[in-house]
Amino acid sequence: MNDLTKQITQWAMARDLHTADPVKQMLKLAEEFGEVAEGMAKNRKGETLDGIGDMYVVLTILALQLDTNIQDCVSLAYQEIKNRKGKLVNGVYVKEEDL
Repeated sequence: MNDLTKQITQWAMARDLHTADPVKQMLKLAEEFGEVAEGMAKNRKGETLDGIGDMYVVLTILALQLDTNIQDCVSLAYQEIKNRKGKLVNGVYVKEEDL
C-alpha cells in the first residue's frame, strides 16, 4: 500500500494538486462518497469499489494539501481505536461508552 500511496502522491504533485485548495478536494471527497452510496444503494459492487478507491486517492491528496500524509492520519485513527471495546448493535459497532 505504501508504494501505491507514493505513486498517488507523485501523480498529484506532478499536476500541482498539492498546491490546490483543500476545500475543493473536500468537495471532491463528498462527490466520491456519493458514488459509493449510489453503488451500495443499487447493489453495484464495481461502482462501490471504484468509489472507495477514488476516496482513498482524494484523501491522500487532501492530506498532502494539508501538509501531512495519509499514513499519519490512518495511524492517528488506529491509535484511537486499537483498544476500543464495544459490540455490534443491529449491525453497527457501538463504542462501549455509548452503550
